Amino acid sequence: MKHALITGASRGLGLALAQALAADGWSLTLTARGTADLHAAATELGATAIPGDVTDPEHRERLAQAVPELDLLVNNASGLGPVPLPALAELPVDGLRALLESNVLAPLGLIQATLPALRKRQGAIINISSDAAVEAYEGWGGYGATKAALEQLSHVLAAEEPEVAVWWVDPGEMRTRMLADAIGADEAAQADPPDVVAPALLSLLARRPDSGRFTRGELA
Repeated sequence: MKHALITGASRGLGLALAQALAADGWSLTLTARGTADLHAAATELGATAIPGDVTDPEHRERLAQAVPELDLLVNNASGLGPVPLPALAELPVDGLRALLESNVLAPLGLIQATLPALRKRQGAIINISSDAAVEAYEGWGGYGATKAALEQLSHVLAAEEPEVAVWWVDPGEMRTRMLADAIGADEAAQADPPDVVAPALLSLLARRPDSGRFTRGELA
């Protein structure tokens, strides 16, 4: 049985992907900060729940110890930063520092902790990115900068770890709480729900293309 570790798995895309993988027969270890929602998801899917914050090194070590053999790591947990989204001229430096911690350093730390298990199974890593990493959207400078950094880390990791597939994916706008916080609930409600996006990510596992950057449109 293949095993996946998914961060930010209590709601949104993380939960939708967990549901899709469970339906495909995967064994799952799920983590998120929201303990109640995470345990509800794990109970529904027959998964292992390990609540906590991936910015905490001790929590990342607990996760790595729980998955000594790992086929897939999904770095989905992410922060948005201060809202309403500020222009760079007003972006609090401390807010950007916290965002770098959650969106860049935490995924890298978890990759480092789980690489031995991934190498053993010639596994895969999916790092969830955004079009804000490559486009200039007013107000999205801080968030976009962190996703651009995550993409560059992914690109280098792919060169350094040829036996592990590394995919960084822009899933497009989704009907999530994060998008609602960013652009408002009414506009966010017009986006596709995460369960429409999850099958595109599963297609990566079925096809196992070379490491690289993908958008939802390309995968669809």
